[in-house]
Amino acid sequence: MRPLLISAATLASSLGLGLEATRAALASGASGLVPCRFETAALDTWVGEIRGLDEVALPASLAAFDCRNNRAAEVGLSQDGFADAVREAVERHGAARIGAFIGTSTAGILQTELAYRRRAASDGALPADFDYRRTHNTFSVAEYARARLGLAGPCAAISTACSSSAKAFASAARLIEAGVVDAAVVGGVDTLCLTTLYGFGSLDLLSTSPCRPYDEERDGISIGEAAAFFLLERVPANARTGVALLGTGESSDAWHMSAPHPEGRGARMAMEAALHAASLAPEAIDYVNLHGTGTQSNDASEDRAITALFGDRVACNSTKAMTGHALGAAGGVEAVVALVAIREEFVPPGVGTRRIDPALHARYEIAGGPRRVDRVMSNSFGFGGSNCSLVFGRVESLA
Repeated sequence: MRPLLISAATLASSLGLGLEATRAALASGASGLVPCRFETAALDTWVGEIRGLDEVALPASLAAFDCRNNRAAEVGLSQDGFADAVREAVERHGAARIGAFIGTSTAGILQTELAYRRRAASDGALPADFDYRRTHNTFSVAEYARARLGLAGPCAAISTACSSSAKAFASAARLIEAGVVDAAVVGGVDTLCLTTLYGFGSLDLLSTSPCRPYDEERDGISIGEAAAFFLLERVPANARTGVALLGTGESSDAWHMSAPHPEGRGARMAMEAALHAASLAPEAIDYVNLHGTGTQSNDASEDRAITALFGDRVACNSTKAMTGHALGAAGGVEAVVALVAIREEFVPPGVGTRRIDPALHARYEIAGGPRRVDRVMSNSFGFGGSNCSLVFGRVESLA
């Protein structure tokens, strides 16, 4: 594929609001995880919340979209001059030539949970003010982002569990390559809800401490929430600096509803496809941001895929002990990590991991640190075996 420039990017997560807050947290090894006090959840686990979401107000013209998920989207779109950058892109390309592709898993399901508490005692009917389409429906966050940014191009919500917002990049790249659009807003938004928390709890997948990817005593995930957005455009001929999307790779295990293939076959296929799309050999990658959830099966499976493709040469780790696992937004969160690693020339630390599992053999870096990083691979693997790998690179290294 032809590289696509990341013209603008932004992130709101438990690490803070905007790229500078994210950069500072990654550089210092700060974690946004806190003991779970969300809603009525009575669970012994840690979560990553975007602070202040309950106080966020949507623009009056879009008030019908009000829910936690769309409030997170609004916070994200309001950072780093992102909306202004999109407005400038509209002036260059026209609103109909810019698409929007947003990944999410549970979208605004919390709004339905809240509505169920107000069911009519007589017949169980949901309250009349409950707007399923604009507040719960998976498409609501994509529709909100398109309306908020004044776009008129193709728009889609992508919901493939934890690979959702990574696959949004792939969808956008295909439509740009096909000439359907000239640019795309890509991203992911997922927020906390009781369905997710209790669902993962029922699978015994929630860690009772901040998650510890690759640790020999790892015991599960820490759920987070986030809103990440990117503006993708073709790389201008005169571009000399910046970060670009170089390749995307997708695969499907079809192995198990909630467990990855034990040998990481689908993960390896996705990584190989991303490298092929980028016309790169494995040796060209300087850092891999792992899916790295902190469960026994995920880390072991991904480790086998990494070592089969890279051996123990490439630096890799997971940043989910800092942000939490943002599920459908995880691919977007970790695309921002890749962007920051390239721009700032450092590998973020593998926070939370104390003693690397001796059964795992990839070059997992706990400390991280300063170094030249030209190309990063970011992995996102979801339930049902939906896998996506992305490759990002420094523009000046493309020559």
